[in-house]
Amino acid sequence: MAKIVGVDPNSPAAKAGIKPGEELLSINGHKIRDVLDFDFYGYDSALSVELQNGDARRTVRVRKPEGSELGLEFETYLMDKQRGCSNRCVFCFIDQLPRGMRKSLYFKDDDARLSFLLGNYISMTNLSDEDAERMIKMRVSPLNVSVHTTNPALRTLMLGNPRGGESLKYLYAFCKAGLKVKAQIVACPGLNDGKELEKTLTDLSALYPQIESVAVVPVGITSFRDGLYPLTPVDKNAAAAMIKIIDNAREKNMKKHGCGIVCAADELYLRAGMPLPGVDYYEGFSQLENGVGLLTSFEDELDIELKFAEDLKVKEEPFYIACGVAAEEFMNMCLSKVQKRFPEVRGKVISVPNDFFGRTVDVTGLVCGSDLINRLKKEPKVSRVLIPDVMLRHGETVFLDDVSVEDVEKELQTKVIVNNVSGADFLSAVTGGENE
Repeated sequence: MAKIVGVDPNSPAAKAGIKPGEELLSINGHKIRDVLDFDFYGYDSALSVELQNGDARRTVRVRKPEGSELGLEFETYLMDKQRGCSNRCVFCFIDQLPRGMRKSLYFKDDDARLSFLLGNYISMTNLSDEDAERMIKMRVSPLNVSVHTTNPALRTLMLGNPRGGESLKYLYAFCKAGLKVKAQIVACPGLNDGKELEKTLTDLSALYPQIESVAVVPVGITSFRDGLYPLTPVDKNAAAAMIKIIDNAREKNMKKHGCGIVCAADELYLRAGMPLPGVDYYEGFSQLENGVGLLTSFEDELDIELKFAEDLKVKEEPFYIACGVAAEEFMNMCLSKVQKRFPEVRGKVISVPNDFFGRTVDVTGLVCGSDLINRLKKEPKVSRVLIPDVMLRHGETVFLDDVSVEDVEKELQTKVIVNNVSGADFLSAVTGGENE
């Protein structure tokens, strides 16, 4: 049962007389357990909706356009409790967080429904056969799956779960049923790199087109790993070796399938000190939200914006562009492109070392507010500081260390401008102007 907390005015549900406080039991005779059931069985145009209020039950008839929403609001988005992770992954970033952070940051999500609805990655270890059958029946696709390795024994070790290897059966079942999957591999030197990575990429590529894409990302290691599995960071040589394996897999896939399928995360190229691939490499940027191709997409957008930015006004005052250490060279290149076109732009890229998580963490998305303050206090005061929204919690104005944008502004006595990771927003932010 799911309690209804709101009914949209003039919605099909409101017209049928459904009221807040009632509990939804079934639609067209099908028990409603969560949002998947609700969306699937509520798709039709003619619905028989069973409700309960206290001890009283009633059934109402609802008419609506096929596929349109009923207009009901529930206590939670999932209409059910969110499923947590049952793994003890050797590379888990949450296990490496310092103590004393907000409680919600320590929750490990592994909910297949959120994989379909929000793009979260799942390991499949907490799925049952019934869960998998329901997902196939409902055509829950595409799914984002953290595969890491197709070696069952190694996957069991890496996920720290005896079901790690066994749960791969669901991946093959999903593909056999025609569901689409985006796969992720967190590459850990000495574990699933080298020959193991070659085998995994070969196995996943053989499942194309159900496996739409495979992203290989380097393991993230903080300074808080006491008592955890000993891992080695991905250094320059390791990153270059992984890229070589990925490129070999891509070459085989191009010959066999006409597309590369596998992509390396931006971080691997930055760590290897290698040029980022062009737009064609990413084949539509299917894993952009996973940070794969984000920089190339950004640069491509910026080039297009610069091409049509002839009437741009520029505020000639100094400012800083803050980023993680790994992205410093890239951001300097992007700023130089703007300054070549608009010499009046007086920006400076400031890379922020990560002392909150440790210096081995060098990505922009994990820069914390306290480190930003400490770094910029060493620089002369400027009119504004530009940061990308990936530094902040999704939908919030707070960094991972609970420091807010407002806190940074107060400490630095300057304006902090948050912009999307896009070429258009970057150009507007660095010029302080707009196209006329």
